[in-house]
Amino acid sequence: MGETIVLAYSGGLDTSVATKWLQEARGYEVVCLMVDLGRLPDVDSARERGLKAGALAVDVVDAKEDFLRFFVYPALGAGAVYEGSYPLATALGRPLIAKLLVDKAREVGATAVAHGCTGKGNDQVRFDVSIRALGPDLKVVGTARENLMNRDEAIAYAERHGIPIKQTVASPYSTDENLWGRSVEAGMLEDPWMEPPEEVYAWTKPVRATPEEPAYVTIRFDHGAPVALDGEELRAVELVERLNALAGEHGVGRIDMVEDRLVGIKSREIYESPAAVTLLEAHRSLEALTLTKLQLRFKERVAQEYADLIYNGLWFTAHHQDLAAYVQSTQRHVTGEVRMRLHRGTATAVGRQSERSLYSHALATYSEGDQFDQSAALGFIKLHGLPVEVQARRQLMLDAKDDDPLRLGTVGEE
Repeated sequence: MGETIVLAYSGGLDTSVATKWLQEARGYEVVCLMVDLGRLPDVDSARERGLKAGALAVDVVDAKEDFLRFFVYPALGAGAVYEGSYPLATALGRPLIAKLLVDKAREVGATAVAHGCTGKGNDQVRFDVSIRALGPDLKVVGTARENLMNRDEAIAYAERHGIPIKQTVASPYSTDENLWGRSVEAGMLEDPWMEPPEEVYAWTKPVRATPEEPAYVTIRFDHGAPVALDGEELRAVELVERLNALAGEHGVGRIDMVEDRLVGIKSREIYESPAAVTLLEAHRSLEALTLTKLQLRFKERVAQEYADLIYNGLWFTAHHQDLAAYVQSTQRHVTGEVRMRLHRGTATAVGRQSERSLYSHALATYSEGDQFDQSAALGFIKLHGLPVEVQARRQLMLDAKDDDPLRLGTVGEE
């Protein structure tokens, strides 16, 4: 028998073909690993395709709860969104799949692992870098970038080897799904001028078909992580699934963007992330209540760095450990409730409360009970504006030209 390789297996065209190709072209004994991060397609038919393609085994790991608790929720706490829009659903799933591939390789004595990522996408980087961090002795085979089959050739290869497939030339879209979101690319979507057809969406209703009346949901957070909906405590998987259904019913979570891939090209992507969009907005609203201005400002910078780190496949790094430690510290007081209104494609925070709130009604009110000492404002403004006053008198006014508004007496004169 040849050496054993563990293949990240989805049951789709590319990985079904890869199962046979790894045997035929590379001489490997293949163990297929399906990782369930939510929304996994028909497992039984996928297993059948893998076995018919000659796999020694097709194993399935339920990793949904770990995915949300240890990958998604830390990113939520960080407020990580790539280029202002993408909640990083696929990117967050790759390091977990890579870890489970390495674990399976150790279990079965494999010398290599494989994935079906193309040579022009981001996922190949995420897989390769993560696998090398966790199993530097393992060889990594990127089947799609090495066998160089186009879609028609892959279909013909599957038919030639008796591998049952569902894909056809007539279904051009490439999709990926997990609990945190769904991505769609290719086909007509490659033209950024074209409006996405309704057929590309599966989790969200078009605005015209959403209910006329809004839905309200109260989300409870504990140390930055969502723990309950409308007072009912829920495990992570059920909470996210419920929000996906509810927010999707109201058209929340559609994202159409042109993003900058890690490999240097721009790509038009369609995402559906109803729960992610809702939770990110709710979390942001609660942070506004419980974090100081300085924390919020600095955390915006950290959020961008965190998002780039995830997108670029650098989850298993010391840099991530350092950022995660800071984010975890910021979340120690992010506990409370946010009431969200879901309506016509939008998720809006309409109420928030927290036992750790920094908001004081007695200081903010203009009504009876105001405890703010307004007489202190004069001295504060004097000191706050002192550097401005000194610079204006010593530098700016001396250098001002006659028609410069800084020159005394010129403002408002003709």
